[in-house]
Amino acid sequence: MYVMQEDMMDKKAETPKMKKLVDAADGLSLGISIVVAVLIGVAIGIGLQKLTGAWWTLWIGVFVGVGAAISNVYKAYAKQKKVFDTLAQDPKYTYKQEQQEKYDAEDDDDKY
Repeated sequence: MYVMQEDMMDKKAETPKMKKLVDAADGLSLGISIVVAVLIGVAIGIGLQKLTGAWWTLWIGVFVGVGAAISNVYKAYAKQKKVFDTLAQDPKYTYKQEQQEKYDAEDDDDKY
């Protein structure tokens, strides 16, 4: 029992104190990164337009910015999915899932 308490204390010492704040800021930064990606794309488009003189090159920058914004959303989704998949493997949450599977198996036996 004493060894278990030491392990728990070591784990608490290893986790950063500001982890929740950093995770929250990371989630908040997704909205900011979408806006910044589109604005940078528009700036690239305006630069191409001034460089080449063709009006349609502005749209190239807009599409690049929107593509970068979609890429940012996908990266954030993949990161959160990884976190939730790890959380789903936590024994603290598997008990309810096991009970639900057991209930579903018993429910199937009572067919009319």
